[in-house]
Amino acid sequence: MSRIPDAFIHDLLARTDIVELIGARIELKRAGRELRGLSPFTNEKTPSFYVNPNKQMFFDFSSGKNGNAIGFLMEYDRLSFVEAVEDLAQRAGIEVPREGGQDARVVMDGPLDALAAAQRFFRERLREAPQAIEYLKKRGVSGDTAKHFGIGFAPDGWDGLTRFLKDTRHAIDAGLLIEKEQGGAYDRFRNRVTFPIRDTRGRVIGFGGRTLGNDPAKYLNSPETPLFHKGRNLYGLYEARQASTAALPYLLVVEGYMDVVMLSQHGIHEAVATLGTATTREHLQLLFKSTSKVVFCFDGDRAGRSAAWRALEQALPESLEGRECAFMFLPEGHDPDTLVQAEGAEAFRSRIGQAQPLSQFLLGELGRQVNLGTLEGRARLIALARPHLEKLREGPLRTLMLDELARLARMGRGDVDAAMRKEPPQPTVSAATGPVEAAPPGAARPVRRLLQLLLERPDLAERVDNIPLLLQAGAPGIDVLIEAVDWFHTHPDAHAAQLLEAWKDQPRGRAVGRLLAQGSVALDDAAIEAEFLDGLARLRDKALRARVQELLAQARLRSLSEAETREIDAITRQIGNRTGRESVKTSPAEGG
Repeated sequence: MSRIPDAFIHDLLARTDIVELIGARIELKRAGRELRGLSPFTNEKTPSFYVNPNKQMFFDFSSGKNGNAIGFLMEYDRLSFVEAVEDLAQRAGIEVPREGGQDARVVMDGPLDALAAAQRFFRERLREAPQAIEYLKKRGVSGDTAKHFGIGFAPDGWDGLTRFLKDTRHAIDAGLLIEKEQGGAYDRFRNRVTFPIRDTRGRVIGFGGRTLGNDPAKYLNSPETPLFHKGRNLYGLYEARQASTAALPYLLVVEGYMDVVMLSQHGIHEAVATLGTATTREHLQLLFKSTSKVVFCFDGDRAGRSAAWRALEQALPESLEGRECAFMFLPEGHDPDTLVQAEGAEAFRSRIGQAQPLSQFLLGELGRQVNLGTLEGRARLIALARPHLEKLREGPLRTLMLDELARLARMGRGDVDAAMRKEPPQPTVSAATGPVEAAPPGAARPVRRLLQLLLERPDLAERVDNIPLLLQAGAPGIDVLIEAVDWFHTHPDAHAAQLLEAWKDQPRGRAVGRLLAQGSVALDDAAIEAEFLDGLARLRDKALRARVQELLAQARLRSLSEAETREIDAITRQIGNRTGRESVKTSPAEGG
């Protein structure tokens, strides 16, 4: 039986303007950040129906209904889910693909032809661009490597490609040109070294471009199109598969185009790059079609370890039997491009071979947050590990990781299994309001507020770092907040309605729906951001204070090491500096 792919539904909601959809059916009037009207589902006299354009959600306080554009059509037009999706797709002018039934391939011969023509144009222009050739030489790229990857150059002009292409409509659809409001189009890529992005069949579906000027955007990617999706495509995957007739022993996931190019030039053809976004589950599903082992390569600094943690969260549900994930961290000041040139392919391959297995990285990061010398620390390790191990499917890896967790916590395996099976607190029932969901609405107020602010401003997910420390705060509902952060991080242009659709029929989705039904946050964007960042800082402070208390408790039993003493001093100064800044902000002005 065929089904509609989740990725298509996500894209369809991104294309749909819920205000336009509902406004064509009922009268809406502006009410602050939202639009208001009479409920189309009841006979009310006072407007209590709201549409939020930022969240792309509707909220009907008269009937209790709320949802996204698909949900509105199902309720208002009495359509099935499939009929509502087909209705929205028809409005957007696209076909609904099916999985397991008819061919899901979207035929886009026009845009594909435009992309192929652009690739020829950029390659020809490279031969005439000494500044681009000089840049590639400085980076160490040979002529053969540039040819192998199809590297080209987009001239520094507004209409070079526009004049070259005969049909600008197809080029606009492919993201190559930008349409002018007054008619006509102009080139998207200008004065940039270009890197063609191919699908698994070798067709060019988009481009990346590295500026040779002072453009603040050093790298520029093609926009999302029916052919090109950053969260579902990888640079260099086609080339990696073409480089070997045998099965790939592994695939190395790096961050940049030049990392892939330079590794390949040194004989390491197994590298691919994400396209300016974090690793997604769709990326992993694509990778595991070509190999049984994925190695993630990150900088060794704090930002790199946070990015690695996000990748681990995506990898856990995809770590099926026969699959393997590992994590390697680079020395300070290096990326794969510079490191392979500095130490050579053999040394770099040795680093790949020494990459940390997923299990070691996960338990190691969690273990650093607790003191395994105390009963409380070992109990805390079990609590920290539980939400992550729950994402692993039943199988040998999960079994072995539970064995190792039991060893670290000095517990019997049966006791660990019991802790993993322990049910969360049951939701309470109120005669007036009916069942109340568990976290996040029932969670501690600080986390619930942070999630509410994040749903209002999903772009704030990019401001969240040091996730292991946030988890260590132990606040109820923190795991739901982090999962929402991860989801928005991997879907950078998504809104709250798309998250709700992705989590539908799950307790966390119903909980988020109840939180969204409370309405919008009555703050401007700057105030939302300030409160969100302040809330994160307070959670981190809570975790740091807990660490200090743990060390002080140890000091009553034994002498602390020099490193532990320095850690207490560093944490105390960090919290003190923040408290001092807050007191300055909140103290009354002198002199009345």
